Amino acid sequence: MDFKKFHLNAAVDEGVTSAGYVTPTPIQTQAIPAVMEGRDVMGLAQTGTGKTAAFALPILHRLMQGGRGYVRALIIAPTRELAEQIHQAIQTLGSKTRFRSVTVYGGVNINPQIQKLRQGAEIVVACPGRLLDHIGQGTINLSRLEVLVLDEADHMFDMGFLPDIRKILKRLPSERQTLLFSATMPEEIKRLAHETLRNPVTVQVGSGSPAVTVSHAIYPVSEHLKTGLLLELLHHTDTESVLVFTRTKHRAKRLGEQLGKAGYKAASLQGNLSQYRRQAALDGFRDGTFQILVATDIAARGIDVSQISHVINFDIPNTAEAYIHRIGRTGRAARSGDAFTLVTSEDTAMVRTIEKVLRSQLERRTIENFNYKAPAPHKEHSMARPAFRPAAKKTGAPSHARHKSRPATQGSGAHRRRFKGSRSA
Repeated sequence: MDFKKFHLNAAVDEGVTSAGYVTPTPIQTQAIPAVMEGRDVMGLAQTGTGKTAAFALPILHRLMQGGRGYVRALIIAPTRELAEQIHQAIQTLGSKTRFRSVTVYGGVNINPQIQKLRQGAEIVVACPGRLLDHIGQGTINLSRLEVLVLDEADHMFDMGFLPDIRKILKRLPSERQTLLFSATMPEEIKRLAHETLRNPVTVQVGSGSPAVTVSHAIYPVSEHLKTGLLLELLHHTDTESVLVFTRTKHRAKRLGEQLGKAGYKAASLQGNLSQYRRQAALDGFRDGTFQILVATDIAARGIDVSQISHVINFDIPNTAEAYIHRIGRTGRAARSGDAFTLVTSEDTAMVRTIEKVLRSQLERRTIENFNYKAPAPHKEHSMARPAFRPAAKKTGAPSHARHKSRPATQGSGAHRRRFKGSRSA
């Protein structure tokens, strides 16, 4: 099947061709016809499945019929980064339609947004907080809205945005088409969908499970040795781009600095950064300026980088759903990827929960010659010094490097290929 089968408006079809799209993804195949029919849609799909085009293309098709110069489509996203990515996708796919899209989010001056809204935009991509600011100030008119999209609804719930979403919903026309997309479906999102969607079509890709192209392994280690183990893991791993997750923004910043001192091209992405510095870190990660990006869960939402080869959980996430979200950043577009998690004795229960969701045991690994018995430093630090210092390098491990790990259980072929020094216990 190709995009011609959807019979999109000629101007939209031109945008598809110029974007290089050839074959629709499964979520696009299921969602586009339903959205084009005007149905409300509940889409269950992870990041990286092509869901942005799944709603952007039929919305552009719909807007080709009707007026211009006022807001007809509103897309709400949890983060600035995701809002920008959706906006850029709409600009690319709608390049021949002459529609205007505006992003609305906090952390930047509100006045340029007000000016663009006054000039007349048909599509607004917004984060909840700043959108409410505009609604309160009367600088956005949503009275003629036709289509609402709630993207990554579960993330908006995680970030505490559901009260804001409900306030926004009260200000929108009741006669509209609503599309809700979520990677997972906790009870709160089910309730929101029930309140918001009318006789929806449900489209689903996967079942809240991670991509089959991702291989998993966990590395048991004491808390004070995590940094040293991470450095040794990176030193002996053939990586492209690595996304490292931490539990707190302080730890993300500190770990990013430590990786830089060890000779890696690393940046951190956390909530204390200005929008300019956040965008610079993301852009640098995308274009290869930074090989490693250290981020918190909230800061990482919206990251859409197809070439991530490894996701490393420096801290195990608090839920199995968060684990799936994190590792969904690798193994995308049919590429293989690796997901490594550093775990302490306190993480045992969460490991079991994740294994239950994955329906398989996570491979346990150790690294030979790493001193797992090194004592904790006398001073308390959020992270310890490395157990020993690997040779500094600028672009990752050389191709001849061999990773000597000792899996406690039989691992996947993907791991054995990537870690050629592995031996069975």
